[in-house]
Amino acid sequence: MSHLFEALDFCENPLYEQIISDIGKQQYSIVENFFSLEEVDLLRQSLVIRQEEDAFKKAAIGNRVNESIVKSIRGDHIFWIDETIANTSELLFFNKVNDLITYLNRTCFLGILHKEFHYAVYPKSTFYKRHIDTFQNDDRRKLSFVCYLNEEGWLPENGGELVLYLNENGQETEKIIYPFPGRIVIFESQIIEHEVRPVNAERLSITGWLKTR
Repeated sequence: MSHLFEALDFCENPLYEQIISDIGKQQYSIVENFFSLEEVDLLRQSLVIRQEEDAFKKAAIGNRVNESIVKSIRGDHIFWIDETIANTSELLFFNKVNDLITYLNRTCFLGILHKEFHYAVYPKSTFYKRHIDTFQNDDRRKLSFVCYLNEEGWLPENGGELVLYLNENGQETEKIIYPFPGRIVIFESQIIEHEVRPVNAERLSITGWLKTR
């Protein structure tokens, strides 16, 4: 069982309880339709507007203080979302995430006090090689959170799979997750290595982390 979810209290929200149960058992959770297709459309439109404003930049490796661009490791473009100046669609996103955080803190005593999210666009033929979401001198990231904003009808042959590298009974296994719209993936940032495989069509998402102090 995951070390993050050992102190469960009362149960109220079945969806959130399923997330807690999944992460407790396997260190990740996949939720279909956490955001409706209508909500995904609104968020995708918001992303496109940011693109048209030329607000995106090439993603780097390392933390936001000490980072560098290495195309051989990752090729996505990102735009950090500031909740204090978020538009209506982005506030919808943050409201749902904040509700989940409140529930996790109340029932699991995680101490999630901060969060950071960005839009991520993977142009055709880009990828993100295997990595882990914590830094050597910064272990505040506890849960990684990905929400897919691709259009309805995304096909597996479009690529861009998220691959989680898991340890099951001493053996490494791969969990392959397709970026279908409305799907979210939550996993333990300090434990699970993962990658984004090369995309054959532009891949859109919101990616972020739930963090302690």
